[in-house]
Amino acid sequence: MKIFRPFQKVWKFYADGFRNMPSWGRQAWAVVIFKGIVVFIIMKFVFFPNQLKKNFDTDEQRSEHVLDQLTKTK
Repeated sequence: MKIFRPFQKVWKFYADGFRNMPSWGRQAWAVVIFKGIVVFIIMKFVFFPNQLKKNFDTDEQRSEHVLDQLTKTK
């Protein structure tokens, strides 16, 4: 399909660049991706705990709280 041609060209461009990259470049990218995943996991569990599960016991209480917060007028 003609719609996907630009995406295919971009994909081929990056795949070809990665294929022709020296081994140290691939290792550097692997380190960057690994560190990004680790940082994401740390941020998720340390800085963004599940407040609804901690503060409310049932799904009904959670949904009521969310509804109240979304429809609250100031």
